[in-house]
Amino acid sequence: MTTLLIALAGGAGALTRFVTDGAIARRNRLRMPVGTVVINVTGSFLLGLLTGLFALSSADSSGAAAKAIIGTGFCGGYTTFSTASVESMRLWIAEGRGTGIGYAATTLVLGVAAAAAGIGVGHLLG
Repeated sequence: MTTLLIALAGGAGALTRFVTDGAIARRNRLRMPVGTVVINVTGSFLLGLLTGLFALSSADSSGAAAKAIIGTGFCGGYTTFSTASVESMRLWIAEGRGTGIGYAATTLVLGVAAAAAGIGVGHLLG
């Protein structure tokens, strides 16, 4: 049952990514793919929050299942490292090395910071 729920959550995460990216792309006036950054940063925060919430809890099977369903399923379907990598290279080719590296570095730094913030908030709430 957990495997099925992970698959369904992954589909929900992918659909959420598609809708979110489309909504951001319609409003984005920049040449940068802002939607992918927003998606990866919010997904990193959510996974950090989940990690922080469950870090202090007991390792019962319902907690492990919830972590797998939300973390692996939804967050895995929602976030997109591969798209961020391709967009970094596309920017490198179209806009220059500095733009591509800057985009990749910004995505990495913001994602790690969001994950750390999520873990901190999760610890406070947990």
